[in-house]
Amino acid sequence: MIQTRHDPARIGFASDNYGGAHPAVIEALAVANNGHVSAYGADPYSEALPALFGELFGDGIEVYPVWNGTGANVVSLMALTERWDAVVCTTDAHINTDECGAPERVGGLKLLAIPTEHAKLRPEQLAIPMREFEDEHRARPSVLSLTQSTELGTVYTPSEVAALAAIAHGYGMSVHMDGARIANAAAALGVPVREFTRDAGVDVLSFGGTKNGLVFGEAVVVLSPERVRGMPYLRKLSMQLSSKMRFVSAQLEALLHDDLWLRSAGHSNAMARRLAAAVEALPGFEITSPVHANAVFVRLPRVVAERVQPDFPFYLWDETDHEHPVARWMCSFDHTEAHVDAFVAALAAANA
Repeated sequence: MIQTRHDPARIGFASDNYGGAHPAVIEALAVANNGHVSAYGADPYSEALPALFGELFGDGIEVYPVWNGTGANVVSLMALTERWDAVVCTTDAHINTDECGAPERVGGLKLLAIPTEHAKLRPEQLAIPMREFEDEHRARPSVLSLTQSTELGTVYTPSEVAALAAIAHGYGMSVHMDGARIANAAAALGVPVREFTRDAGVDVLSFGGTKNGLVFGEAVVVLSPERVRGMPYLRKLSMQLSSKMRFVSAQLEALLHDDLWLRSAGHSNAMARRLAAAVEALPGFEITSPVHANAVFVRLPRVVAERVQPDFPFYLWDETDHEHPVARWMCSFDHTEAHVDAFVAALAAANA
């Protein structure tokens, strides 16, 4: 038995990656751990995934478990593109800002990043000159990548996704969705996940799990198999093929069982709303982005942030205004109302 090397009572709001694994996920790992089964996805847990995800997205899909979100995005984009292609995204997109250039260096893709408000693209921003598709001197826009929920905690409605996808498809492009927090978007919208993915024109989805209670693992869900090529090979050469894949797949099955993915995300969203409502009443605090999912972005006095961060870790997102930076607070499935209230009390005391 290893010794405990952290303080289990210390709670932070820096990232939903800071949270532990859901007990049901740990139980699933224990179940999958018994005995010997085939490797590299030829196991019954992995083979069950298309049918399980099919309950959410319909028949005819393909599911590829991977190690992490960056891998899911890179494999997805590679499968939708040629070597001379480009991907349209927002300047805030995770693939553009937080994946260490992996889409460019591993995927060999050019990113065409568009500045947006609250990290959401608008249809008029996709007016791409036709020369971009026909000029051999330019990387050809081939994929539109949307993040749901976005890096600023906002959510695209089904009609917004459909409008953007229709424009992209009209150009002959495919549509990828980075769904690292897809569960939070589904819980916020209150509609079936298929309504703002497959039915809205999304072709390939990176389905997130780690930020929603998994130990590790995500899934690439191919909603339009006719638009991709080489997925098994691309997953392997991108170092995303797990030899003991049953441990990724069993976690995903636990997440989908009895809508655990949706219930957990709904709880984290509720904690974010509780946190936002409480800090809005504090003098000198300003919510800077709509709170749709499980993220709260707030401008606050730097001195308050520095006083509270040692006890409740969180990141400063934008320090352009040095004395009043913008902080990002992420809520997780394992945050409680007591955790939120203690954090707010600490902020209020530091602000007094």
